[in-house]
Amino acid sequence: MPPRSALLVIDMQNAMVAMAHRAAETVAAIAGLSERARAAGVPVVTVRHRGEDVVPGTEGWRVVPELAPREGERIVDKTTPDGFLDTGLDEVLQALGVTEVIVTGFATEVCVDTTARQALSRGYDLVVVADGHTTSRRSAADAGALAPAALSIAQCNTVYRTIGWPGRRIRVRAAADVQLTPA
Repeated sequence: MPPRSALLVIDMQNAMVAMAHRAAETVAAIAGLSERARAAGVPVVTVRHRGEDVVPGTEGWRVVPELAPREGERIVDKTTPDGFLDTGLDEVLQALGVTEVIVTGFATEVCVDTTARQALSRGYDLVVVADGHTTSRRSAADAGALAPAALSIAQCNTVYRTIGWPGRRIRVRAAADVQLTPA
């Protein structure tokens, strides 16, 4: 039986994209994939962060215009790196009949990775969009404390190419190569 997919767009809000490594390229990759998903009848679910530094209703909290959810699309708000924790995301995906999540967004080693692993733990197959996730730009002051942004992204992609998860199908694909199967 083919998977029934949903595209997750995680934390692609103005405040996060403003600090993102390769922001324009990542937004473009996700935007193109989002359009393909909509055309194929694959649900696009926007996952938005809110907290002290990203206050609902502010400009920084809003999703970048290129990725703004369309009328009728699901939006899930979260307060932790885990897109599933206390959010209703699992219930949304189950109601849509989803068996596979396609993960994109910000930040690679925090919210994207945490949500991807939780999806696997909750029984979903996983596609990590290799060019559809990013992290913060690194400054000279970050040297030694944080991996360079490009290395962080590459490491995430490599981990998901090699990680085993019994009973789950895990793939890493460029946005242009993601196969979309409607739920």
